[in-house]
Amino acid sequence: MQLIRCTQKLLRVIGIKNPDLIDDDPKFGYLRTWYANLIWIDRRKCVLFTNEETLYSFLVTDVKKTDLSKIERLFVLNLRANLASEKFDSQVIDKVLKEYSEIVIAKTKSKSVLGSMNDLAFHCKFSVLRDGGVTACDIIGINQELNRIPIGAIGYSYSIERLRIKLKQLAT
Repeated sequence: MQLIRCTQKLLRVIGIKNPDLIDDDPKFGYLRTWYANLIWIDRRKCVLFTNEETLYSFLVTDVKKTDLSKIERLFVLNLRANLASEKFDSQVIDKVLKEYSEIVIAKTKSKSVLGSMNDLAFHCKFSVLRDGGVTACDIIGINQELNRIPIGAIGYSYSIERLRIKLKQLAT
């Protein structure tokens, strides 16, 4: 079982109330906890997912309310696509995704991760609008660009490099 910590704004749209939330952090796993935030770009709903430890992030654009009711599926499908675009081995991707067969939702906990996500959301909005808007942009390319921004919370390193280090042990 793994965890996605959602902002209050996203929880309201999904319709999850506090009693429905679980607050235990996973004790195992390669990537463990993720954060999710609802952002609006080009008057469309988008969700930014960020890994708590590596700050590896990906944006999912033009999300419908029905997609949000199945946020676990939205997360897994887009995590797979983004890891594949980064040229991770398919066996590594399968091992990572196997952990996310059961996902629970919780509210956010780390102000540091939320601060980094706010900066990343700004970059997402700029990049999407620069590339012609939600319907015209290359979201995979933008996500790759997003993970090659030095982030202060991880020592001004790149989140993609942190992720590669973290998943290197799975390639063996």
